[in-house]
Amino acid sequence: MTTPAEPAAPTGPRVPEAVHRRRWAILGVLMLSLLIVVLDNSILNVAIKTISTPAPTGLGATQSQLEWAINAYTLVFAGLLFTAGLLGDRLGRKKVLLGGLAVFGIGSALAAFSGSPGQLITFRAVMGLGAAFVMPATLAVLMNVFEREEQPKAIGIWAGGVGLAVAIGPITGGVLLDHFWWGSVFLVNVPIVLLGLALMLWLVPDSRDPNPGRVDPVGVVLSVVGLVLLVYGIIKGGQLADFTDATVLATIGAGLAVLVAFVVFEKRSDHPSIDVTYFRSKVFSAAIAAVALVFFALMGVTFFSVFYTQSVRGYSPLQTGLLMLPLAAAQLIFAPRARLVVDRFGNRVTTTGGMAVIAAMLAAFATLDGDTPIWILEVIFFLMGAGMAHIMTPVSVVIMQALPREKAGSASALSNTFRQVGGALGVAVLGSVLSTAYRTGIEDRLGVLPPALRHTAGESIEGTLGVADKLGPRGASLVAPAHDAFLHAMHVTALWGAGVALIGAVVVALFLPGRPPSSQRAQGDKELSHTGS
Repeated sequence: MTTPAEPAAPTGPRVPEAVHRRRWAILGVLMLSLLIVVLDNSILNVAIKTISTPAPTGLGATQSQLEWAINAYTLVFAGLLFTAGLLGDRLGRKKVLLGGLAVFGIGSALAAFSGSPGQLITFRAVMGLGAAFVMPATLAVLMNVFEREEQPKAIGIWAGGVGLAVAIGPITGGVLLDHFWWGSVFLVNVPIVLLGLALMLWLVPDSRDPNPGRVDPVGVVLSVVGLVLLVYGIIKGGQLADFTDATVLATIGAGLAVLVAFVVFEKRSDHPSIDVTYFRSKVFSAAIAAVALVFFALMGVTFFSVFYTQSVRGYSPLQTGLLMLPLAAAQLIFAPRARLVVDRFGNRVTTTGGMAVIAAMLAAFATLDGDTPIWILEVIFFLMGAGMAHIMTPVSVVIMQALPREKAGSASALSNTFRQVGGALGVAVLGSVLSTAYRTGIEDRLGVLPPALRHTAGESIEGTLGVADKLGPRGASLVAPAHDAFLHAMHVTALWGAGVALIGAVVVALFLPGRPPSSQRAQGDKELSHTGS
């Protein structure tokens, strides 16, 4: 996304008086739009166990299909984020925002009434298409309706909307699933979208960049195709429990080859989606890597923790949503205060400490069993949220300050893109590790089943429990082994995640800047308030 061009010598207020008077109402509408885009993924987190349950309760989705239901949204969103920002600059942000919301609402309605996992995956991709046009446009509109001195405050409130969505999403999903069918977690978006569209038509002014960048369709196609092939290969390897399979190796290899072609093309393009020269800065690269690795760990943990709380411990979707509150609460508490820690100890120490805390908490998941006191899980979630807050706040500042001020929009978009890609790879890689470890742990106990049921029962704990339920008393002997196999698989997956977080800790410890002199810190704060990001 790009920031609006600024006049060389502003005289008086830049925002028209009629717009200025209703700026806070406009911010409310923008936050509503942002809320549902972020809310959707956090709501889905508590619904994945229900969706994996056989019909009529759910869709009977396998673990690999659940991974795709999450990643179809994330990959389309990440792949189109830059192009959506450029089209908003060119066509008008209000038009793009209205179109993105409408597509998101239509995708939500279709997803709610999906008749199969394949349909759900397709409609989630449609939702990702709409969301990609909503997020950059909300920030660009905000920059155009607030005067420069109010922009930091407005953006702080805007960013708070993301934290709010992360906090209320699992609880909203739990309430809906306790009273309605699984599709209600998607259908709830539709009335919010209709309200948002009506308020937007009434309140939000249109704006565009007088000098918009050029769209890079080849880069977009290469990035999306490369990521989809890579993620498909990783998920397929987990599904087969065999990463040496020819199809798996060929797909992963093709994905990596397309991504290499993407980098080469972007390097030679005079209007790239991603300016790869930014990554010549070791500080910028390390900060972007930290963002990706944090969300790699977070999305992977959320994926397996839902099965732990619901399938092994027997908690309802609503109870699961409430159990995840400490994760969001810690971020809301510590994120605004993380700058104080940075001022005292510097970016490197603060971020490395945050990464080390996340690694330790992932490792702590390897100690959880079927009868572990639940307060221990709550402490793990809270400390994980605190660790994240002490990574995301300083790293965001580093990313914004590592590039020239006029590149603030590109820096923000890159951060968002790598956050989504990191999350998608977290679900794919850690989900595949979970699937492979689970199948290895349970397959010796599936000999009692008819051959046709063995593969389905071996893919996930929900697959085993679903088959056991159909067999009635004969299947009861599979329940305890399923729980044991899942716990072992969760322990293995958590340790893999901890290893990834430790790599992140090493990267930021080596390359992020330390504590700057006090005069430089003051100048950095001044620059940050000017960029408004």
